[in-house]
Amino acid sequence: MAKERVLVINPGSTSTKIALFAGEELVFAETLHHSSQELGTCKRVIDQFPFRRQALENFLQEKKIDPHSLAAVVGRGGVLAPVEGGTYLVNEEMLAELREAPRGEHASNLGALLAHEIAAAAGIPAYIVDPVVVDELEPIARVSGMPGIKRRSIFHALNQKAVARRAARELGRTYTEVNLIVAHLGGGISVGVHSNGRVIDVNNALDGDGPFSPERSGSVPVGDLVRLCFSGKLTEREIYRNIVGGGGLVGYLGTNDAREIEERINNGEEVARFYFEAMAYQVAKEIGAAATVVKGEVDAIVLTGGLAHSTMLTGWIRERIGFLAPVFLYPGEGELEALAQGALRVLRGEEQAKLYAPGGRE
Repeated sequence: MAKERVLVINPGSTSTKIALFAGEELVFAETLHHSSQELGTCKRVIDQFPFRRQALENFLQEKKIDPHSLAAVVGRGGVLAPVEGGTYLVNEEMLAELREAPRGEHASNLGALLAHEIAAAAGIPAYIVDPVVVDELEPIARVSGMPGIKRRSIFHALNQKAVARRAARELGRTYTEVNLIVAHLGGGISVGVHSNGRVIDVNNALDGDGPFSPERSGSVPVGDLVRLCFSGKLTEREIYRNIVGGGGLVGYLGTNDAREIEERINNGEEVARFYFEAMAYQVAKEIGAAATVVKGEVDAIVLTGGLAHSTMLTGWIRERIGFLAPVFLYPGEGELEALAQGALRVLRGEEQAKLYAPGGRE
């Protein structure tokens, strides 16, 4: 029997990653980069769809990949209504919500849209797997302290769950038998508590609480933020830009590139060192707080994501949290493989695809 060919599409803030799998075997993985000129003309993420679609179609033609030869196309899931983990069939309800983006703007919103565009023309299914809105929070974790506002689960669910399973195997146990704290270090940073196969607490990595990151402000003093909102100095869009996209390292140092920051540190720039280490400090503090959720019974701590390649950053984090539990380092994202595996489980009948319904877990 021929191996199922699955095309994977993973949109990022400035690029679109594409991979082709034949079963579990990776045939190729490449990244299409999008220029600042293209991105700069787009006020909303959905405005990027036409040029990303064209770049994707051009790429498939260059690679001589006929969509009719595929078994499925799978995209990274976006900011939808809260859902449980799993593989979801892309349907019209999902597409309509991602176009309007009432719950938040994020490059991952384009994953299902691009996957559907390719799959529909070939008459094959399109899926998303473990989108950023996977919600398995315990009720107590939803309490914000202000009636009418609940804490939301928005995080790097796809990679977090994939590396959590990997860490469990390294411990000689299953994912449903361990307590792990997973910190995904990327453009946004999420710190999740994985207990017995469920992410029972996690910071809102899109635009809410948690450590600051290369592109996000994370938690900020609420009173000062409220006063800024009503000062008349900035528009709503400008304030949000200071939270998402222009916050964190971009706001302090003018860049989200950890390699550039490390080079500046190695050249003696103390300001760069101060803010890079401050980010590590906040990540470590979030991990320490997360340990209280499982009353200190932590089997391992996992550092993952693109920034986990930085031995400087992970070294600072280890210094502060190494006493809690063994620390596993899995640099990168592994999202392409996780997406393909989610689609393969459905194609092989190992699990059933779930259907998205707006407001399903709200």
